[in-house]
Amino acid sequence: MKTEKLYYKDSHLQAFEAVVTGCAEVKKGWEITLDATAFYPEGGGQPSDMGILGDGNVLSVREDGEQVIHLCDKPLTVGDTVTGRIDWARRFDLMQQHSGEHMVSGVVHKLYGWHNVGFHMGAELITVDFDGPIPAEDLQKIEDTVNAAIWENLPVKCYYPTEAELPSVPYRRKKDLSWPVRIVEFPGIDICACCGTQVKHTGEIGLVKLFSCAKFHEGVRIEMACGQRALALLSAVYQQNRQVSQAFSAKILETGAAAARTNEALAAEKFRAAGLEKQLYSTIAKNYAGKAVAVHFEDALSPAANRALCDTLAGCCKIAVTLSGSDESGYSLCIVSQAADAKALGAAAVTALGGRGGGRREAFQGNTPATRQEICDFFQSQKII
Repeated sequence: MKTEKLYYKDSHLQAFEAVVTGCAEVKKGWEITLDATAFYPEGGGQPSDMGILGDGNVLSVREDGEQVIHLCDKPLTVGDTVTGRIDWARRFDLMQQHSGEHMVSGVVHKLYGWHNVGFHMGAELITVDFDGPIPAEDLQKIEDTVNAAIWENLPVKCYYPTEAELPSVPYRRKKDLSWPVRIVEFPGIDICACCGTQVKHTGEIGLVKLFSCAKFHEGVRIEMACGQRALALLSAVYQQNRQVSQAFSAKILETGAAAARTNEALAAEKFRAAGLEKQLYSTIAKNYAGKAVAVHFEDALSPAANRALCDTLAGCCKIAVTLSGSDESGYSLCIVSQAADAKALGAAAVTALGGRGGGRREAFQGNTPATRQEICDFFQSQKII
């Protein structure tokens, strides 16, 4: 039996009554059909509606030929008249995203001639894929054009042209479609074939924000959000930026410049610290000058700094072993030697002391949970100290 699609007659219909025409138990619940429904089934990149049907929850909705099938968590009796209620907050959000995407795709098509070849609604952002390049610096122009049209509160027209009228409708398409075709028109912005639900006036979208534009296959992928989603994301960004402004003691619109200054200062400090580290390593190396083996412990070095110290010590002795850490946290281990097999010695160390690591004949790096005394005892047992 054909289901009357109330969502096409009125996209803002939130509650309705209908007769149950079928109810079949399936693995995840009951599949229910009605003589009419306002629940939109998944399709065209738009997720299905959810809500209440009778005294049960509608979990998902799909189309099967002329019927709309509602997956519910409770059964209904065939022949009964039931009330359905759409999860309106979800539906309105999806309509804002869908209609906003149409307007962005229409502007992109007008400016560049590119087609929308992919559309996905995520939990926070929606992505739209186009089949040609769009300069990232043009996003603001696209966004401004779309928002200006949104704030004109243009009427959105959804209709089925006759078979004779269809060829003369200048709708955006990658290929000709066979009649019947549902057309959605945003005056002066976009005309497109679409089976989804739309707002009635562009003002309902509120705003569109384009967040990124990255190369994707032969074209680009744009991340965007509309309406309440866009506002929520921008509010979250503002709160984060407010914290950044406080941390940098900078005005809210000057955090980028403050961050750049901080990065420059940090780079200068890193350069200065690297110079001081080299001086420190050279001073430490003097203590091992002329010795065959150096086993040295140093506090709070990164693995990279530990390796740099070990390389410096290896310049004045045959075998250099450096360790950084504590008995509580464990130690990072580095062995560098031009005279002995550092890899073999390191492998023996982590086997005996626990831990892990790897390297080659000239150098080995790893870590061990052993104590300082246990480490010293191991290297003494190797008769290299």
